Amino acid sequence: QVPLVESGGGMVQAGGSLRLSCAASGLTFSDYSLAWFRQAPGKEREFVAGVTWSGDFIRYRESVEGRFTISRDNAKSLVHLQMNSLKPEDTAVYRCAAKSSQAGGSIWAWRSYEFWGQGTQVTVSS
Repeated sequence: QVPLVESGGGMVQAGGSLRLSCAASGLTFSDYSLAWFRQAPGKEREFVAGVTWSGDFIRYRESVEGRFTISRDNAKSLVHLQMNSLKPEDTAVYRCAAKSSQAGGSIWAWRSYEFWGQGTQVTVSS
């Protein structure tokens, strides 16, 4: 059973907004750091945003800073990515990822994450 399931992707025009959600199950959610990554066709996977298990550190990739907001709801085991002012270059499959508080590695290092969702497609038209 995949412990992370994303939703909220879709197609939107440039300048529009989308809100992605990732629901976790079978995890002690508050013990996990969470992140969103994305991968466009023919490109490397890239970090988008992350929040530590304690919630006291949040990091964004530079190109989404000020447009995207990551948030976590420990009571509902959800992590959200609010995406505003979307651009065509934001088009990609977005995946959420989780790693325990015991895991090492930087919040932006995809190899350090233990669990991954299947992904949700975001398409931004010009």
